[in-house]
Amino acid sequence: MAEHPIPSDRARSLVRGGYDLHVHIAPDFTERIIDDIGLARRCLELGIAGFQMKSHYTATAERAATVSAAVPGVRAIGAIVLNRAVGGINPLAVEVAAREGARTVWMPTVNSRGEMEEVHSFPAGAPMPVWMRFEVALREAGVQAEPVAVLDPISGELLPEVREVLAVAARHQLVLATGHLSRAEIFAVVDGALAAGIRDVVVTHPEFPSQSLSIQDQVTLTERGALMERCFTTPYTRKVSWEHVWEGVRATGVARNVLSTDLGQVFNPPVEDGLALFADQALRAGFSEEEIHTMVVTNTRRLAGEPL
Repeated sequence: MAEHPIPSDRARSLVRGGYDLHVHIAPDFTERIIDDIGLARRCLELGIAGFQMKSHYTATAERAATVSAAVPGVRAIGAIVLNRAVGGINPLAVEVAAREGARTVWMPTVNSRGEMEEVHSFPAGAPMPVWMRFEVALREAGVQAEPVAVLDPISGELLPEVREVLAVAARHQLVLATGHLSRAEIFAVVDGALAAGIRDVVVTHPEFPSQSLSIQDQVTLTERGALMERCFTTPYTRKVSWEHVWEGVRATGVARNVLSTDLGQVFNPPVEDGLALFADQALRAGFSEEEIHTMVVTNTRRLAGEPL
């Protein structure tokens, strides 16, 4: 196993009480570094309030309830991602997930038009995401999903089924996250979600190569009411620089940013270390303890639906 940095005690303290709202853990479609029960136990030991399980292929609310019951003192949170495996933009699937306790609905990720129709280049040394390798394997096996559209190709407006999903999310006050949508799709979905009455709208890793939103785009989206989710793995795996991530945070303001990890890959650091490692990087970049607490604890608890 590769050697990874160890979080400082100061950083460990700063992230206590926060949630990691973006983790990929076993059981899953590929090998993961830890399973859900194991992560819950590690979070309990470290004082992390809980985590949200993201699967690109299945809803996780039922599983989250089981994990929370198995490890009292840690809250596992379920979610749903609107890829083809759950029917794509499927209001019924979102309604059921919400009634089962899901907290977040992500727009398409692995089956977004941008991910399926374009080849994204990564800087030298940056590993290909494991989901991308899995999608290639599915195609080689003759099982290829159609891209999931969110915009009408002629008018550029949100499709009716997207508006139905937003209505369901608003009724249950789910968090709406943009997944791996393109720039035009992100702007349309953010505007549509806010207009539908969704309180918490999150732009997923805006600096990831398949999103690559400019700093001005990020500012515009936060001014409209969105939050920016910064994922530890994006700079850690050298897809972008740390400096670029912090430039985006400073431009949009810490109050409009939330830090998560996107961890779980076998070649990356332990999931339970991710938030603290992110906090160490923020400290090195000159952010205050109060600012880091806002991004890692205050804002993650808000998105988890917890009292502040």
